[in-house]
This record gives sequence, C-alpha cells and structure tokens, in this order.
Amino acid sequence: MADDLLGHAVDLLGDTRATAPQLRYLAACLAEALHDMHRIARSRGARLPVPPGDEEDLDAVPEGGPGN
Repeated sequence: MADDLLGHAVDLLGDTRATAPQLRYLAACLAEALHDMHRIARSRGARLPVPPGDEEDLDAVPEGGPGN
C-alpha cells in the first residue's frame, strides 16, 4: 500500500492543477501510512534481542521521547 501511495503522491505533487483538498487528502493518507509503518517498526524492534553491554542504552531515550 505504501508503494502505491508514494506513486500517487509523486504524480499528484507533479500536477500543477492539484487542488488544496486533494493535497490535504494525500497528506492525511501519507500520515496514516507513516503511523502504521512506525507502529510496525517499533513492534519488530521490540522483539530484537539486546546485544550484551547495550542494556544501559534502553533508558537513554524515554518512551515518549524524540522520534516516538
């Protein structure tokens, strides 16, 4: 779905006749797709083993910190 959405975004952004409502809808769809991808990446990352010696890095950025 993200690949199709990116293709649509490239086409729409290249169209000088694109309207404000079309661009807002595109932005909303892109934000939703990014939210989904972020959720999936965090879920997959949470399942990765922590290498020895990196345990202290887990507390370096709070759960709601930058990039979250």
